Amino acid sequence: MINYIWFLILGIGTIVGLLTGRADSISKMFTSASSSTVQLLIEITGSMCLWSGVMKVAQKSGLTDKIAIVLRPILRFLFKAEGRNEKALGFIIMNITANMMGISNAATPFGIKAMEEMQKYNNKKDTASNDMVLFLVLNAACIQFVPTTILSFRAACNSKNPGEIIIPAIITTSIAALVGVITCKLLQKDF
Repeated sequence: MINYIWFLILGIGTIVGLLTGRADSISKMFTSASSSTVQLLIEITGSMCLWSGVMKVAQKSGLTDKIAIVLRPILRFLFKAEGRNEKALGFIIMNITANMMGISNAATPFGIKAMEEMQKYNNKKDTASNDMVLFLVLNAACIQFVPTTILSFRAACNSKNPGEIIIPAIITTSIAALVGVITCKLLQKDF
C-alpha cells in the first residue's frame, strides 16, 4: 500500500510541476537527490566500517561476554517458558548483546536461531508464544549503548559532535525496552 502512496505523491508532484512550467526544476531535483544519496551512502559505509571494527574489538576483548553475564539472570527472570531453554537463552543473549553494542547485522542470525529454538518447544506451532513475542519486543526496542547507524548518519552529515546522541539514545532506548517488556507482561494474561 505504501508503494502506491509514494508513487501517487511522486506522480502528482511531477504532473503539477510540468503543468506549472517547472520541468527544469524537477529534473534538477531528481539529479541532485540521486547524487546526494550516493554521496551519503558512501560516507555512511565508511563510518559503518569504522564502527563495525570498534564493535569487533569490543567482542574480541570480551566486553560482549561480560554484558552477556549480566544479562543472563535478568533474562531468566523475564522468560518463563521456551526462552528458558539453555540453547534458546544463549541465542537470545547473543542477539541482545549484539544489538546493545550496535552491531545489529551480527544480531540477526542469533535472533533467527533463538526463534527456531523457541518454536521447537512452542505448543501452538501456528501462534507465537509469549516468550517469542517478548523476545521480538526486546529485539526491536533493545537498549543501544552505541547507536552506530545514527552516529554514522550524523558524521556523514558533518555534525559538529556526532557522539552527543549517545546519552539520549541510551535513555530513550531504555525507556522503550522497559515499556515494551511491561506491555508484554501485562498483555500476556489476555492472549
